Amino acid sequence: MPWIGMYIAAASAVCSLAMAADAFNGFRSKKLWFPCKYFALNATSLTLLAVTMKFTVDLTTKMVGLAKFSSLVLMSTAMSNSMTSLASMDNNELLLNLTALTILVFTIAGNVCIYYIQIDFSTWLLFEMIVVIVIIFLLLIILYCSSLVIPTAKRYIDSKYHEMHKIARVEGGDCRLTIDEMRIMIRRYWVMAETGSPQFVMARSVLSATSGLICLSMALTLVEAHIRLNMLYFMSYPLTKTNYKWSIMWILYIQSSGVVLGTIAPVSRWFFAFRFKISETGLKNLKDELKIERYWTLRLVEWRESLLHLRIRHHRCRKLLHDAKRLLLNICIGVQILVVLTSKLILLISAIYGNVILLSFHHIKILKRPDPRASDEGSDLNPYVLLLEGEGELPKKILTNICNEVDKLIQTGRRRQPMNLLKLLNMSKNFDGVIKFDDNKEVPSLHSQEPHNCWSLSVVTLASIATALPNISKHKFNESLSGVSEGLYFVKLIEKYMDGDGELTSIRNAADVVWVGVELYNKWHSRNESKLPKLYARAARTIRYS
Repeated sequence: MPWIGMYIAAASAVCSLAMAADAFNGFRSKKLWFPCKYFALNATSLTLLAVTMKFTVDLTTKMVGLAKFSSLVLMSTAMSNSMTSLASMDNNELLLNLTALTILVFTIAGNVCIYYIQIDFSTWLLFEMIVVIVIIFLLLIILYCSSLVIPTAKRYIDSKYHEMHKIARVEGGDCRLTIDEMRIMIRRYWVMAETGSPQFVMARSVLSATSGLICLSMALTLVEAHIRLNMLYFMSYPLTKTNYKWSIMWILYIQSSGVVLGTIAPVSRWFFAFRFKISETGLKNLKDELKIERYWTLRLVEWRESLLHLRIRHHRCRKLLHDAKRLLLNICIGVQILVVLTSKLILLISAIYGNVILLSFHHIKILKRPDPRASDEGSDLNPYVLLLEGEGELPKKILTNICNEVDKLIQTGRRRQPMNLLKLLNMSKNFDGVIKFDDNKEVPSLHSQEPHNCWSLSVVTLASIATALPNISKHKFNESLSGVSEGLYFVKLIEKYMDGDGELTSIRNAADVVWVGVELYNKWHSRNESKLPKLYARAARTIRYS
């Protein structure tokens, strides 16, 4: 049993480190909305959480309540921490992951209730356990409410992006752009991409701020439980009188540390949400502040008004089922409105009281001090910020961080130029040879169906021919291969985004396989030609007969 306890502690450590990595990544990239990159709601994280909660759902061993309580707080912290990851999922992934999480939550709640009914029913820690269970269910409801608005928000942001894309393309013009004009265009598209990121849209929502406040309250409750039990038992409360023995200490300390690390991202989202709300407080009346935008309930309304696709001939049964569906969805719409309304009210109260606290510590001057650089850089980029209906203007600080990020990437590109590719291009007088080589009249097709044009396949084929040319020094040969390798990175990047329908996927895969043989083994095709696709064989035979 102690080694099983260490297995639980190891799973808890992995979850804690993943949440800490997301927090570190957010601080490093100055994305204080903390995107979920390492700890997201998926099959891996749910499996780790199930292992972490094994100690909590164990009904066969005697255990102290504090360890069980820390496990439940870690569960609520993980749910709040991974909330923004829902925005990166499609509808099927949302359904599967939330269903799995619901099963896990109900299993945990049922086992905890059974344990305390049988073992211990009259402690103060029991009341705290019940509160945490209720909070976990509340977070689950918030996750479901968020998942219902994600598809609608994506469609809305996508439509706004296409509108701004047309405007940016008209302003950019069809003429050749200068370096400064190109820099401005890159900034505009970068702002649209960053502000339209699904995780960023979810992170700045009122539901995300509410989950952050709940996460903070649970962490403070765990701290209070530690202090109270330490004072009550004078640092000697019996943690090791269980079947898990000494491993229970590892579980408790690791999970408590995980709560602290996992609270950073949700609390930061809540803190910056109410801090940015401070500047808007007083500009709107209470009715406008608590207005429920259409996108919050649009999907539920569409489901309510849609036809129930069931082949039932009996008219009365169909009517009863349709009325039952409408009643159920009306209840869901009411719950959705209640959750969103409560979240808006919580954020508004946080902004009001936060304003008072900041005034008392004289920090409000720092928040309202204008940044001339931010105003100069962000004035022409505000129209390209993609916001949902009812969202306030993006703070200048965030817009400045976005601009600084793209400037850093431009500077990085200047420092890390593909030197071998530039040498290869400078050695080329023109590209007439490539045009002739890519002409079907010069190189006839080996089969009746001509494939679509693929740049990477032509580049790889020409590089394969170059490997067979005699009297070339090894140094120039390696430089040429390095230049082609650097150029293929950009070619594949362009092909990936231009081939939206995936028509060139098999051809690009064939080019990748050929390039592996050329770059690593200086061979123009695989030894076993029978395994190559037809397009592959065409490229290989073209090289052979050239």
